[in-house]
Amino acid sequence: MPIGVVIRRSPGVTRWAQWSWKATAVLPGAAEATWRELRRDGERVEFHAATVPLELHGAETEAYLHGLTAEVPCIYVILRSITGEWPLEVVLATASPYEAQDYADSGEEIVEKVPMTAGLEAWVWEFVEAFHKEEVFVKRRRDKKRIDIVEDGIGDPRVDKPADVYASPALKRRRLQ
Repeated sequence: MPIGVVIRRSPGVTRWAQWSWKATAVLPGAAEATWRELRRDGERVEFHAATVPLELHGAETEAYLHGLTAEVPCIYVILRSITGEWPLEVVLATASPYEAQDYADSGEEIVEKVPMTAGLEAWVWEFVEAFHKEEVFVKRRRDKKRIDIVEDGIGDPRVDKPADVYASPALKRRRLQ
C-alpha cells in the first residue's frame, strides 16, 4: 500500500538549529509527491515529503502483532539526512517495531513513530489474522553425554608421560632436559 509521509518544519529552539523537522502523520493510499506543501501556520509548514510503499510480510506477523497491541499502534518512518534542497529523505515506512529498532541501532537514520490511522490499523490487523501462526514452544532436551567426567593427567605437568598430546611444545622440551 502506498503511504504518504507528512513532515512538519518548525522554527528551531536553539541557535544551532534553524529548523526542527518531524514526521507527524501518514496518508494511506496517497499519490506520488515530492515535498508538496500541505499547510502553513505562521512559520510552521507541513509537507507531503514522499510516498513510499508499506509492505507486509507473512514472516513478520509477530512483529506487527507486537506493534498493534501497543498503547498507540504506530507506523515507523525511517528518515535519512541528506544535503540538497531538502534536508531529509524518506527511506521507508514500516509497521514492524523490530525493523525500526534495527534502523535505530545503526545510528545512521532517524526513526520517527507516527500513529496509525484507523483504516490502516484495520488493514494491518486483517493481514495479521490471515497469516499469523502461533509458534509452539518446544523445550530443548540435553544431550545424554556426561560432561562431569574429568580425565586426570591430560595436560598436567606433574604427570610425566612421554605421549601427552595435550602438552605444549615448551612443556615437552622442559621434560626432555
